[in-house]
Amino acid sequence: MVFSNLFGKKSGAHQWRGVIEEYRSWLPVDEKTPVITLCEGGTPLVHAKYFSKILGNEVWLKVEGANPTGSFKDRGMTMAISKAAEAGAQAVICASTGNTSASAAAYATKAGMKPVVLVPEGKIAMGKLAQAIAHGSVLLQVKGNFDDCLTLAKNLSENYPVSLVNSVNPFRIEGQKTAAFEVVDMLKVAPDIHVMPVGNAGNITAYWKGYQEYKRAGMIRNLPMMWGFQAAGAAPIVKNKIIKKPETIATAIRIGNPASWEQAVAAQVGSKGLIDSVTDKEILNAYKLISSREGIFIEPSSAAGLAGLIKKKEQRKLPKGKLIVVTVTGNGLKDVQWVLNSAGKPTVIPVDLKRAAKVIGLK
Repeated sequence: MVFSNLFGKKSGAHQWRGVIEEYRSWLPVDEKTPVITLCEGGTPLVHAKYFSKILGNEVWLKVEGANPTGSFKDRGMTMAISKAAEAGAQAVICASTGNTSASAAAYATKAGMKPVVLVPEGKIAMGKLAQAIAHGSVLLQVKGNFDDCLTLAKNLSENYPVSLVNSVNPFRIEGQKTAAFEVVDMLKVAPDIHVMPVGNAGNITAYWKGYQEYKRAGMIRNLPMMWGFQAAGAAPIVKNKIIKKPETIATAIRIGNPASWEQAVAAQVGSKGLIDSVTDKEILNAYKLISSREGIFIEPSSAAGLAGLIKKKEQRKLPKGKLIVVTVTGNGLKDVQWVLNSAGKPTVIPVDLKRAAKVIGLK
């Protein structure tokens, strides 16, 4: 029995159903597609008062860490796993720096499939590793980097009965494009600039696809410029060459040969945008600012976009008075070591009112 009928309630606030049901007409699904969902999407678009002030623009943050497994990957994974289920898959495989593995494991488990996850040995944040383990993944730590993991995953999917759910899977891009729809549905216009981190480059590809589809349908008049930022130690698109040994503290974008490289460049060129790089120092500075000034806790990789905006401001290359949306891609609980490492020791006090007030600075 539906509770609304039980209590006689006929209407109320809309309850989010997940991206497939919310945007069904925009996605390659039909009545035969089993919908595997954890009610992903519908994430907050938060006005960034502090960043708007210091950057001289109207800045909004698309908080993708609010998805069920804590990152934007869930949008693509609901589509990839649903289509895998439609095809009768019993197992799925992915290579991951962490977030994809957490998402794939959760959605595969929901679908009753076996999740197989390949991660670079010693190069994955513990929070993400814990998620993959908790969801019952067959976890293989590969003696190599992410690109080695992806090559192995592709080869396994081509030679054995297992479905690949990395962003090379086109259904991943279909699911992820819904974030662009949500931005427009909230703001009623497309932003002038949309900014995000770039790792495997699937997200910038997906947002651009979403904005283009909305424009063709007459939902928006103008398209945003797409601005992507890679970590300086893992910036193959910026340097226009494969980085064989990418290194950065931003583990989620520590990728030397992005699967969606060509599509990302197409998004940058087509939107008259840019793809640039930021240093680890710049990433950590933005990472600290967003949590301390905006109240949003993200993982370091997610701060690359904001770091890029700050960099462009300092270079006097940031326009003023624009509507800017920044996607922050993952939850801070994914990778906590950086905030813990920078924290001082807590102050220990006795159970004493005056002592507590003095330490806090209350008078």
